[in-house]
Formats: sequence, structure tokens, C-alpha cells
Amino acid sequence: MPEQGPRMNSFSLGELCWLFCCPPCPSRIAAKLAFLPPEPTYSVHTDASGATSLHLTERADWQYSQRELDAVEVLVTRTSRGNRVGCMFVRCAPTSRYTLLFSHGNAVDLGQMCSFYIGLGSRINCNVTGKPSEKNLYADIEAAWQVLRNK
Repeated sequence: MPEQGPRMNSFSLGELCWLFCCPPCPSRIAAKLAFLPPEPTYSVHTDASGATSLHLTERADWQYSQRELDAVEVLVTRTSRGNRVGCMFVRCAPTSRYTLLFSHGNAVDLGQMCSFYIGLGSRINCNVTGKPSEKNLYADIEAAWQVLRNK
């Protein structure tokens, strides 16, 4: 631990530098501060036929019935950077001509956002589909876009 120095809100300058700047690289600082994913609130199960289904934990805060959950399609795909990314297609409006491609923030996961997607899609009469880092963000969006176009 670094030696003690002037204190800033109960942390010394040395402690702050040790926490955020070891090694002193801006991308590592950003990763430590900005990209803290929550514990998963969902899992994707695959049956013998290859069909996938969404299973939510209690922390997902599901607000709808099983009927709405059954309208949610989920799969996992790989990005161009090799990361696995969960994709969800929420069929809110079966006759809709539009689908909203939505990338959720890094402090939540698909399980936490699922209820929001259903509410949003129902209100604006469209369907909704949706690893944090800037480079991964672009790769994730591209992978989700390819899934949306091809499926």
C-alpha cells in the first residue's frame, strides 16, 4: 500500500494513485471506473433441439406474465473481437414494421432491462433488440446488428 499523504474524502493522494493509476494508463483507469458489470440476472438455456430460452433470477425484477416472457427470443453470439454477447429480441408488436436496436448501459444486464424493453416497445409500437469498453461496444453493436438482419 502506498504511504500516507494529504487526504481527499478519506483517501490519501497516494491511495488514489495506487487504486486508479497502477499501471498509469488512461484506458485502465476508465475500465476500473466505468465498466463494472453487475452479477448476471439471467441465463440462456439451450434444449436438445438447439432452441434457446431466457431464465430470469429474482433480481431481474420481472413485471410481466409468462406470456410476455415467452415472446422474448434470446441467443448468445460472438463479436469480431471474440467476446460473447447476449442478444434479446422482444416481440412487443407482432405487426410492427420497425425494430429498435438498443444497447443497454454497462451497469445493468439483459435480465434487468427485459421489462423495460417490453414497456418501451409496447408504448412506441415496435420490437426491441438489444462487454463494456468502447472498442467492444462497437463490436457488440455490429454483432447484434448482424443477428437482427439475419434472423
